[in-house]
Amino acid sequence: MKVSFTMTDGKNIPVFSLIEFQNAVKRGTSLVGLDIGTKTVGLAVSDTLWMTATPLKTVFRKSFQYDLDCIAQQLKGRDIGAFVSGLPLQTDGTLGSQAQYTLEQAQKIADAFGKSVYFQDERYSSAAVERTMIDAYDMSRKKRKEKLDAGAAAFILQTFLDRIAV
Repeated sequence: MKVSFTMTDGKNIPVFSLIEFQNAVKRGTSLVGLDIGTKTVGLAVSDTLWMTATPLKTVFRKSFQYDLDCIAQQLKGRDIGAFVSGLPLQTDGTLGSQAQYTLEQAQKIADAFGKSVYFQDERYSSAAVERTMIDAYDMSRKKRKEKLDAGAAAFILQTFLDRIAV
């Protein structure tokens, strides 16, 4: 049985297994990590061996087209295989309104680039990244705001890369 999420416009988003992912996405490409919120989109990118995720940028959202333009600028010159978006599940593992919003936004972004999107549970990722920024780097609140979501996107993407490591 194939599992999918239904978006508010009725479109289904299929859920792929890791094996399906590995068979569908071309090796030697980079994966793009997304941490999608209502005010920002965090971006990260993997190396082409799918071993390491690196934060790119936190996009402060203005409009969907603006978001796409900023993402395109960051990805210019990269061979992108797919997107990996964090999925903010409830603590009990169910989908809430923020997860539904994320599903829809991630699919729209992936569609705009003609790529697939895969989802990674992102519960507590931003909190973990922020704690690291404070403890390990003694980063100011202003610097954290600029880098938090890109760091969370890298955390999400790295978690996904670790899951698919062969």
